[in-house]
Amino acid sequence: MPGPELPEDITFSMLDRDVRSRLRTLSKDNAEIVGLHLVMTARLIDEDPELAYEHAQAAARRGGRVDVVREAAGLAAYRTGRFAEALRELRTVRRLNGSSEHLAVMADCERGLGRPERAITLAQSPEAEQLDATGKVELAMVVSGARLDLGDTDGALAALSGFRIGGHTSLGARVAVAKAEALRAAGRSTEAEQATAGFPVGLLAQVSGEVADEDVVLFDLEEDEEAAPSDVADPIAEEFDVDASDIEDEAAADDEIVRDEPSAGEDTDTEDK
Repeated sequence: MPGPELPEDITFSMLDRDVRSRLRTLSKDNAEIVGLHLVMTARLIDEDPELAYEHAQAAARRGGRVDVVREAAGLAAYRTGRFAEALRELRTVRRLNGSSEHLAVMADCERGLGRPERAITLAQSPEAEQLDATGKVELAMVVSGARLDLGDTDGALAALSGFRIGGHTSLGARVAVAKAEALRAAGRSTEAEQATAGFPVGLLAQVSGEVADEDVVLFDLEEDEEAAPSDVADPIAEEFDVDASDIEDEAAADDEIVRDEPSAGEDTDTEDK
């Protein structure tokens, strides 16, 4: 089926160089269309998640063998509450590129499907140890929520106890809000207020209703051509009491079907096993 309309003010060059490079496995004309749908997915993911999802689906129908395309499809599905679909897509991403960077989103999908035990199991997997500092913080917040789903307030608080919050960052505020929620569930309302004390009210309001993976970028739009120096310390690792580590390759969790690039005039809409 045809995808949503592409406006004239977007160009393929708006995509990050790495994303453009990965799309080179597609034919030139097809890569161009897929790339434009990815641009629109990134542009709309916050203001109109449903339309962003449609663009991500259009990209996946044409370029489903490319990991960044399936990543966009998975994260757009997650943002629209299609948790089972998001989980399938992100498992496929993991199979395609070996990365577990979206493990927190996958765990939160399990929560969304009413399976908090599976979310906790994912957090206890070897892949969780390979996450960078930010990924570990994200996963800890999901685990805390999963423990609350199970009525385990002590476990919810323990999941967040290893992090030291510093500064008025969005991530720090989200950890504070998660701690406050667990404290309130435990009947410790005074401590809950103390957990968020010092954070700007506007920042707390901004993060309170957001999804667990708000800081994950679907795919970078081209803004800064210069890469950050590799010897610069990880600011999140300095802010939180966790170790930063590179994400290593992992074995595939599921044998899933990858969508083929359609031939001329053909639409494909395959489904993962």
